[in-house]
Amino acid sequence: MKILVTGAAGFIGMHVCERLIARGDEVVGIDNLNDYYSPQLKTDRLNRLIPNAAFRFIKLDVADRAGIEALFAAEQFGRVIHLAAQAGVRYSIKNPHAYADSNLVGFVNILEGCRHNKVQHLVYASSSSVYGGNTKMPFCESDSVDHPVSLYAATKKANELMAHTYSHLYDLPTTGLRFFTVYGPWGRPDMAPFLFTSAILEGRPINVFNHGQMKRDFTYIDDIVEGVLRTVDRPAEPAADFNPDKPDAALSYAPYRVFNIGNSDPVELMDFIGAIENSIGMKATKNFLPMQDGDVPATYADTEALKAWTGFVPSTSVVDGVARFAAWYRAYYSI
Repeated sequence: MKILVTGAAGFIGMHVCERLIARGDEVVGIDNLNDYYSPQLKTDRLNRLIPNAAFRFIKLDVADRAGIEALFAAEQFGRVIHLAAQAGVRYSIKNPHAYADSNLVGFVNILEGCRHNKVQHLVYASSSSVYGGNTKMPFCESDSVDHPVSLYAATKKANELMAHTYSHLYDLPTTGLRFFTVYGPWGRPDMAPFLFTSAILEGRPINVFNHGQMKRDFTYIDDIVEGVLRTVDRPAEPAADFNPDKPDAALSYAPYRVFNIGNSDPVELMDFIGAIENSIGMKATKNFLPMQDGDVPATYADTEALKAWTGFVPSTSVVDGVARFAAWYRAYYSI
């Protein structure tokens, strides 16, 4: 099958492409290679993919309406995995227009491409951030997600609403995946595992927000990729038991689904830092700070719906995942 992967030079995108190629799919990857973080890291990820005959890369921004229209018309994809987005909660506070362009305009362009070219299934990246100010744990897909605390979260919730509209109007199967704090080799430099590891190895203090009183459902990249592939292989269907008198936010009469993909095992931030310290054999100097705007104190994924739909449950422990990340980091930066 020919599959489009947007954000192919990204952290999750590269790993998804590798798995698709390994199992025999034809993959077209697009990315705008922006400078939100090191373009060199993105280029190095692409260099792992480009030698494969089953992979083609096209530099293209999802916000480029004409370019996306032409791509879909020319390629006639069977399925689409949409991972391209302007990432980052804190960056959205200072750069809102970047999120409107990529996460809203870009997503409409992808939806339109799927609609007009008979794509069989669209799987797209949502985020655990949609749960916003919710405090009931674990977070479940049937919970209300109407109280975002960052513009990034609001755009991801908007994506889910937009997808449902296209599922309803055009019978387009769509599945949104709410990723929970993804980490691992080739990860993003703006995220905590990368920031902590680089600072400790370079002898710089690390910033620990909310004075360390944080919990995150850290999810290893291989588990995320397995969840993506399992869902892309099973297109969304209307829920036979959907009741419009008492609507379940996770279900629909349309071919629409959303799933959490998380480890379902929240880890104290201080314990996560400890795992990094143990993996690299160095102690961190910690700079304790208040909570940042747009952040939340805890995340915790209920993954029963994912298990019921795909038979898969993420399970990589933080100890194992952090060790693999630290080994990759040392090798990549020759430390």
